[in-house]
Amino acid sequence: MNPGITYKSSGVDVDKANRFVKGIGGDVTGTFTPSVLSRKGSFGALFALAKGKYKEPVLVSSTDGVGTKLLIAQHVGRHDTVGIDLVAMNVNDILCTGAKPLFFLDYIACGKLEAKVLGAVVKGIAQGCRLSGCSLIGGETAEMPGMYKPGEYDLAGFAVGVVEKDKIIDGSAIRAGDKIIGLPSSGLHSNGFSLVRKVLSLGEQKRLAQELLTPTRIYAEEVLSLTKGFRVKGIAHITGGAFYDKLTRILPDGKCCVVHKGSWPVHKIFQILQKKGRISAREMYRAFNMGIGLAMVFGPHDVRAAQIYLQGKKIRHYLIGDIVHDAERKIIFQPLERGRGKES
Repeated sequence: MNPGITYKSSGVDVDKANRFVKGIGGDVTGTFTPSVLSRKGSFGALFALAKGKYKEPVLVSSTDGVGTKLLIAQHVGRHDTVGIDLVAMNVNDILCTGAKPLFFLDYIACGKLEAKVLGAVVKGIAQGCRLSGCSLIGGETAEMPGMYKPGEYDLAGFAVGVVEKDKIIDGSAIRAGDKIIGLPSSGLHSNGFSLVRKVLSLGEQKRLAQELLTPTRIYAEEVLSLTKGFRVKGIAHITGGAFYDKLTRILPDGKCCVVHKGSWPVHKIFQILQKKGRISAREMYRAFNMGIGLAMVFGPHDVRAAQIYLQGKKIRHYLIGDIVHDAERKIIFQPLERGRGKES
């Protein structure tokens, strides 16, 4: 007797999905903090703010993905780093407000659930959460045949953090004379990959896969320690739109960023892309982080103390620019002045 059409014959294997969720359980629970509440049968993840720890807690949230960097990961068959990227792109954003990351949720969409591939992705997500000090509190894996080609998957992430209301960093305190410290990136991070894929052939992508798939650096430890000990006036995560969009976003009206080219080293991968693609300097600094993943603004009296602290912790950093008066919020690139020197 013909059993008829089933969900499984349509391309969705519920039992396989359940086995996958059970299989990644150790990676997920390994990120839990005491604030995660386990309630059997709950349809939502539960997280309790520590009682009495905050006076006026403000929750800060972010959502983002990894973009077309995933296509390179899928092309070369390496899936262990993009999960870290997913966490980093969200956590680094909420860190810009001074928020401490609390928990993270993921959404994985695929045409067919391949447990080995997606298991590697989740291990990366769990690693990113551990580096951020937050819990991977929940997620969703959606098997959607016909929506994605064989071997394709997409990722989205959601991060939530907390900051005291009177400690929110929003750039409003930035003044002329303030200084900008840049924390180096680990490479391309997770932006500009549509341009990368336009410039590089599939063979070149495979040859340069180690550089291209280096995961986005997570800045939780550095930011949380600096905001605890120093007055940080503004923080910019250098992602899409890069310097031109992200560094100017935190400026108050009437202020301008002067960034000194040559005050930090530029990764070789950026030089390769610019030369091969004949990309203008302006386009490079608009599409890519060019070696600076996070920029932090300090007052002139605080910047030296912050540098001494970072040096003591052996955290690489560079004094990359200044805040000046200007009628227009913008960024001006200038060559490094002779004798000014790099500071790191």
